[in-house]
Amino acid sequence: MTRVAIMGSGSWGTAFAMVLADAGSEVTIWGRDATVVDDIARHHRNEAYHPGIELPERVTATTDAATALVGATIVVLAVPAQVLRTNLAAWRDLIEPDAVLVSLMKGIELGSSKRMSQVIVEAAGVEPWRVAVVSGPNLAREIAERQPAATTVACADEASARRLQDACTTDYFRPYWTTDVVGTEIGGAVKNVIAVANGMAAGMGLGENSQASLITRGLAEMARLGVALGADPLTFQGLAGVGDLVATCQSPLSRNRTFGFNLGRGLSVEETIAATKQTCEAYKSCQPILELARAHGVDMPITEQVVGVLHEGRSPRMMAAAFMSREPKAEAQLGSAD
Repeated sequence: MTRVAIMGSGSWGTAFAMVLADAGSEVTIWGRDATVVDDIARHHRNEAYHPGIELPERVTATTDAATALVGATIVVLAVPAQVLRTNLAAWRDLIEPDAVLVSLMKGIELGSSKRMSQVIVEAAGVEPWRVAVVSGPNLAREIAERQPAATTVACADEASARRLQDACTTDYFRPYWTTDVVGTEIGGAVKNVIAVANGMAAGMGLGENSQASLITRGLAEMARLGVALGADPLTFQGLAGVGDLVATCQSPLSRNRTFGFNLGRGLSVEETIAATKQTCEAYKSCQPILELARAHGVDMPITEQVVGVLHEGRSPRMMAAAFMSREPKAEAQLGSAD
């Protein structure tokens, strides 16, 4: 039986632990919060993140990283993107030498503008073929409720991708494999930024036309950056691209959309941060995403406006005005400027 370590006891980490356990693995969740860990280990619940959901018997938890990692052939990383490198420095010697490391994180590292798989390779000292990514329209609460969903499992090594696919296939969770790690990660990171923009539009009372326009042009931004970095354009037409983008932009369960919605209805950035109980990856990732785009000559006007609102004191209404004041032109091809 496959032994899995989930490093992170938050919303998505816990939901994915359920999937893996339902698929037949023995799963140990590591977490810092002793109250959450005790709730999982003793009561098979994580009331802090998924109230009312009973976890499978195959799921347990610990605050000791060594206990979680011993014997684990799949190590799932489900911590905030900006603390991944620090955590891996402490965990790298505890990870089994043949383990596949799986990223659930959808962010870009501050300072380096590196994708999470690149951070894992560097910080854990592993080969790229041992690093996989899971990304798609996977709102954690719906997964925890065992509602039908699909996802993308990406790894540079096809055998590793298929192995992870087998480990997380259930009657309600359907993974599709790919070797396009770059496209899968860029889709997951950029869609959060577009979701903040769409949330701001909704918070300001803008209707479906406005939101559909943002989502569509956001998809163009995502694809342009991904292709510039070597991704397969078709990835952005699939679950890790448009699928994840639509779910994150439209659902009230999306923390990034909710973050933007609160800004759009008049809260300040500081007030919105205070009201946000879970990590909004776009808040910190939008800047390195924009830096990455500029370094590769990619125009990302929506991302630029989100950075302006979150970090430069612009208002959401200034964002909307700037978006609409851009010079009219032909609808862009995949690799061209917007």
